[in-house]
Amino acid sequence: MRPESLVTDHTIYACVMGSRAFGLATEGSDTDRRGVFLAPTPLFWRFEKPPTHVEGPAVEQFSWELERFCALALRGNPNVLECLHSPLVEYADATGRELLALRDAFLSRKVHETFVRYAHGQRRKLDADVRTHGAPRWKHAMHLLRLLMTARDLLRTGVLTVDVGDRREDLLEVKRGEVPWAEAEARMNRLAREAEEAAARNPLPEEPDRRRVEDFLVRARRASALQPYPDEKVVQGVVSPGRVGQT
Repeated sequence: MRPESLVTDHTIYACVMGSRAFGLATEGSDTDRRGVFLAPTPLFWRFEKPPTHVEGPAVEQFSWELERFCALALRGNPNVLECLHSPLVEYADATGRELLALRDAFLSRKVHETFVRYAHGQRRKLDADVRTHGAPRWKHAMHLLRLLMTARDLLRTGVLTVDVGDRREDLLEVKRGEVPWAEAEARMNRLAREAEEAAARNPLPEEPDRRRVEDFLVRARRASALQPYPDEKVVQGVVSPGRVGQT
């Protein structure tokens, strides 16, 4: 099976991310699409396993296999968690809707470490740009501020909100380079402090609900195994039930 077919034929959830989901889109903004596909269970019975992710087939499209997606979400990966909370859902079948219903199971206090660690990595890149070119990449500065706002609010409320709402214009001013770097830097430092303070008393559980997520994954794999699969007759012809385990 071609990797693109896993996306076109087996997607369970698809959404728009990036600036459009964040409420920061402008006239020239791309449309970033993200999704989750459920690879047919029989593909895992072979030596060569299905891919954990696929780029495409459309431009700016990226999808994860369900197990990989769940594993990343349980670790608190910011990009993956935000996909589950996108306000722009384009498709969700019954399995995808069950995945969405599990959103709270993935959230835990781990998000403090993962969101802030990701933010620190982006900040180092901005600081390097300032040292080298005298200014940051302003679009990246805007998105770092957005990420820090998201992390702070998540740690304060236990709710992950993707759309920036009424903070849109303040952030777009940064993107246009209308805010001095010293001021943007001060905002970043303040948001990082506020996230740190919120982490000390955040309402999230210590760990994600791994058992609940794993139960969902097993049921999805089992249901997939019971569905007709193109290679099923070939497999049955090579290994008949009466000969399994015999030498």
